[in-house]
Amino acid sequence: MPRTLTEVFAQARQENRSALIGYMPAGFPSVKGSIELVNALADAGVDIVEVGFPYSDPVMDGPVIQQASQRALDNGFTASQLFDVIEKSKASTVTMTYWNPIERMGIENFLTQLRAAGGVGVITPDLTIDESDEWISQTSEMAIDRIYVVAPSTSDERLKKVANATSGFIYAASLMGVTGTRSALSGSARELVSRVRKVTSLPIAVGLGVSNAEQAREIASFADGVIVGSAFIKLVLESPNEKEAVEKVRVLAAELAQAVRQPRS
Repeated sequence: MPRTLTEVFAQARQENRSALIGYMPAGFPSVKGSIELVNALADAGVDIVEVGFPYSDPVMDGPVIQQASQRALDNGFTASQLFDVIEKSKASTVTMTYWNPIERMGIENFLTQLRAAGGVGVITPDLTIDESDEWISQTSEMAIDRIYVVAPSTSDERLKKVANATSGFIYAASLMGVTGTRSALSGSARELVSRVRKVTSLPIAVGLGVSNAEQAREIASFADGVIVGSAFIKLVLESPNEKEAVEKVRVLAAELAQAVRQPRS
């Protein structure tokens, strides 16, 4: 059985470090390739893998992730392949998905298949807590963690409401805008984590912009989790074949895993 998010973060806390979360879309660059990439992340020390559900209108995603998702869709990606990738993952997995694909499948159907495949959580970047009554009810019943995204612009009052509706961990977007690598991290990430800590004891993971070991180490010094996505996908897009892509992703993941495992002062 895959470890729950609570168990993953508890172990990281016991080891006095941050957890590393890596993102990879299912079906990119192929279904077989995405399974190999997900397990390369796990083998290199990534604690949790976000498996993306490719979608045609990814409003939160930057051009790198959009390109990867489109390639999966062009290859004929289907929902069943998402669950196949999750089932074959060595790491605990959460699904990153927009709401429309869940709505199309039906909440109960989606969650039933996700749980059967071994998925432990779902990140829904475009689902507001105000529209989440049925989602909260069914994820609670199925024991699947639901993860919401907060940003520097989120008010303190709203942060409290989001925290109360979230389980597993809170996804703190380090800056306003879409996903993508950054040469420098936003100074608002530390402030946002501090604000979220005032309203919840849940783990807080920071994403959007982390692309190298130095940035991962910086985020790990104040957050419970470090999320990396576009940096991995960029390596795949730039690689001439899947074998080389897997190796490049493994190397970067190992560097990031070592960075987040630096003991906190």
